[in-house]
Amino acid sequence: MKYLYFLTFLFVSQCLLAQSVVTGDAENIIPNPSFEMYSSPPIGWFYKGEHYTAVMKYWSSATNASPDVFGPRVRIPAHWAEKGFGKQVPRTGQSMSGITVYGCEQGKPHCREYIQIQMSEPLVEGQAYQAEMWVSHLPQSLRVNNLGFHFSNEKIEEITDGVLNFSPQVIAEEIMEGKNHKWLKISGRFTAETAAEYLVIGNFFPDSLTQTKPGDEGSLPYAYYYIEDVFVKKIPPILPIPVPEDDLSRIKLEPGKVVPLRDIYFEYDKWELMPRSYVELKKLLKLMRNNPHLAIEVCGHTDSTGENDYNLTLSEKRARSVVDYLNANGIPHSRTRFKGCGSAQPIATNSTAKGRQLNRRVEFIVLQDE
Repeated sequence: MKYLYFLTFLFVSQCLLAQSVVTGDAENIIPNPSFEMYSSPPIGWFYKGEHYTAVMKYWSSATNASPDVFGPRVRIPAHWAEKGFGKQVPRTGQSMSGITVYGCEQGKPHCREYIQIQMSEPLVEGQAYQAEMWVSHLPQSLRVNNLGFHFSNEKIEEITDGVLNFSPQVIAEEIMEGKNHKWLKISGRFTAETAAEYLVIGNFFPDSLTQTKPGDEGSLPYAYYYIEDVFVKKIPPILPIPVPEDDLSRIKLEPGKVVPLRDIYFEYDKWELMPRSYVELKKLLKLMRNNPHLAIEVCGHTDSTGENDYNLTLSEKRARSVVDYLNANGIPHSRTRFKGCGSAQPIATNSTAKGRQLNRRVEFIVLQDE
């Protein structure tokens, strides 16, 4: 395991609003890295993990516990404001997230909170990466070590408000003790062992294995940290990305052929494409450009949850989102069509979560080729 090391206090920063951020020749594969983008306005305080997930764009809570969003429209209850919550100024922009990372043995509800995000591309096995973020602890809370990064192949959705028993790829070995609301940059290097899709941030160690130090302005029996500017990038040399047998670049184009699009993701109950989708969409765009006579019909599918009419409309809008991407990048409208199939064409059972996930898909039908 590689360990995080600490750098100096923030002097100059810039707002990172894009879905991915390019710094020099290194691209950040974390969407919405400084928490400036919202799915819905953050107008209140959070008491369940699903509240954070509903508000913060692309990020979600990995458990039932409730990470927090701090921004201009967030109203902090008086009894929490008295403890200092919300006094911290965001490092960049106007927003930041906050999580509890210690306090289980003292009976703190939601004694562990974790934020997670699907990266804009999966890790490449054997590739070296740099992972970093900026943190600042709530002055009245304890200061601790062990805050770190866990890269997961699957999305974490645990029914708990306690410790997640996962092995982080990088952790903060030393106590994180920036004073006077200062931000600390913590970072570390690791080599990917799997093609992980998700990043989870939090403390993955029990209280008994976590070091503590009293806060600056009091002695709350738990530790709370603000999180900002999360960054994950490849470290040269850059390894080639393995190409699977069913990759779009390898398909044989035949009229009437139905081709599934891999890894197309949408926000829950919406038709906006998630950043991870663009890996596959760029392949489809290249296929269309390399075959100028190719025309396709994009078909959206849902599982059987919900009313048929609603599913039909949602699947059509999702198919249109794919076509809109192609048209916006130079593919003529005459070469693209879209339709919604709703839940009428399942490829797996709708009685299990895995089956429903398989049924929620996007395909295209080859209408014409060379």
